[in-house]
Amino acid sequence: MTSEDLSATELPASNSLANRYGGQKRGMARKTKRNIVIAALVLGIAFAAYVATGSAQAPVTFKDIGYSTIDGTQAEVDYQVTKYPGATAKCAVKAMDSKFAVVGWKVVEVGPNQPEENADGGRTTAQRTVLRTESPAVSGVVDSCWIVDSGK
Repeated sequence: MTSEDLSATELPASNSLANRYGGQKRGMARKTKRNIVIAALVLGIAFAAYVATGSAQAPVTFKDIGYSTIDGTQAEVDYQVTKYPGATAKCAVKAMDSKFAVVGWKVVEVGPNQPEENADGGRTTAQRTVLRTESPAVSGVVDSCWIVDSGK
């Protein structure tokens, strides 16, 4: 039998597949698998700690209640701020015209409040801000609020 007489069908199947697709892969070592699981657990715990501390550092929320236009040069914005009672926050309040252009803007400070006998322990306070406007406003909202660093 010569090499010309051999066909691909006469080669053993395992040699044919190994030549075509490569040899068998070795599985991961037990130590490598264990290290991957430990690394995944450490990353999971680190992520949970990051999320927990991130929400503790930004504990201020706001809710728009309403607005009113006093005249062509003033608007009032009513809103609620929820934060830790001892914290000081600042809120950016804006008045807008019918084309959503900002016609009045003011940053107001919401100081520490006394814990009161209400459902949330004095965390939520009602605020009213009067804004001077350059033209008549048709809406007023809180743009954002943030906690002021107490170290300043």
